Amino acid sequence: MDIASLKEPLTATDSELNGSSFNGVMLRDAQFHDAGLQSARFDYVNMSDVAFSRMNMSRATFTDGLLPGVRFHDVNMSGVFVDKANLAGGTIQNANLSGVSIRDCNISGLRVEGYLVSDLIAAYRKSV
Repeated sequence: MDIASLKEPLTATDSELNGSSFNGVMLRDAQFHDAGLQSARFDYVNMSDVAFSRMNMSRATFTDGLLPGVRFHDVNMSGVFVDKANLAGGTIQNANLSGVSIRDCNISGLRVEGYLVSDLIAAYRKSV
């Protein structure tokens, strides 16, 4: 079914729209509730000011995106892999970082509980 040039809100309830394609479509203020979007692809999409709650984004991949000012609250990110990310000026608090590995990263100015990590590493290296 082709609904080209539709200019009014569309409501789909208890529908199966698997394999649908949306190109050049404005969905500002759209709502998705109890929706299955498994394996969906979003390319060149402006999702600024969107809100996600009670979602399952297991194995989701974010590539070449802008996420400044994004807030993660009360989320399970165990097993997360972050590569080539700019987290400058960010804050991580009340997080379980057990078993986290940080490698090949710029840690200048990185503080843990107020202590510069670079100073802690330098002091450790002197002691061994």
